[in-house]
Amino acid sequence: MRRWTLSRPGGRYVFGPVPSRRLGRSLGVDLVPFKTCSYDCIYCQLGRTTDLTVQRREYVPLEAVLSDLKASLDRRPDYITLSGSGEPTLYSRLGELIAGIKNLTDTPVAVLTNGSLLYDPQVRRDLAGADLLIPSLDAGDPQVFAAVNRPHPAIDFDAMVAGLAAMRREFSGHFWLEVFILDGFTSDSQVDNLVRRVKEVGPERVQLNTVCRPPAEDFANGVRLERLAELARRFAPQAEVIADFRGVHQLGEFAAGRQEMLDLLRRRPCTAGGIADGLQMHLNAVAKYLEELVTQGLVESTRSGGAVYYRARGKADVSQAPALKSTGPRKSGARHPGRDPGAMPEG
Repeated sequence: MRRWTLSRPGGRYVFGPVPSRRLGRSLGVDLVPFKTCSYDCIYCQLGRTTDLTVQRREYVPLEAVLSDLKASLDRRPDYITLSGSGEPTLYSRLGELIAGIKNLTDTPVAVLTNGSLLYDPQVRRDLAGADLLIPSLDAGDPQVFAAVNRPHPAIDFDAMVAGLAAMRREFSGHFWLEVFILDGFTSDSQVDNLVRRVKEVGPERVQLNTVCRPPAEDFANGVRLERLAELARRFAPQAEVIADFRGVHQLGEFAAGRQEMLDLLRRRPCTAGGIADGLQMHLNAVAKYLEELVTQGLVESTRSGGAVYYRARGKADVSQAPALKSTGPRKSGARHPGRDPGAMPEG
């Protein structure tokens, strides 16, 4: 079983706060190993699923997660978000975890899930204590579901939608539904089917999203903002287009090292600005660390939508990297990570 080690003592399962378009400062909790999921979505920013499963297990120790979280609450998050590097409802002690969080803090708990396991009454019971649930629904028919989400063979499309609707009826907290729109899957009939299925679920909000980071598959292309706005009218009145994150957070005293930056970049590609906001670091420090990590071969950069994103390469660790010699002044014209556009984080 994989373990994550952050630069601060005991921080194996908690990361951030990460700036979120919907949740403000989101303190993330990782409950399953990297890319352990019931879907293999073509648009996933984390890459292809390596462990496609519907098996619920205690992938990480409950007591250790709660201990890490308790040590991280001084970062003043707006939400504690169960999401991370895989599908959180695969964690078999999810209900106990949410109850344990409630005993530690009044900070609301959000769960970002693909919704695939909500057909299981036990999963719905485990989620009952959360304050906000954000599942996803990207298809209105089995054909698009198979093409876009590439689910585990045990997941039936109609049962999945019925599980979403059942969760909505039973859940007393806020229930928002994210709909991911991809180019090539927005014909009139496909959109009509999707609108019909969304109405069956009856969410409090419908949040339309599209590709804004490098996806798992090169053929997964997003749609323009104007197209999202047009489609939002089809889902009216509760539909909205999720805006890019543009907020500015006050920097605190928490200083993250290169290892924590590397752990964040394993979970999601980020711009330099997104790293600075998420880890509460000065942009100059982010630029310095990124330069070292790229030089050491631990991080690579990619350009998407006019922004430069950084992501970790494989399972490399800072402790494995060779010591760097001084490189002297930056050459004229070299790319400065601190000048990249702001982050466009998920969540």
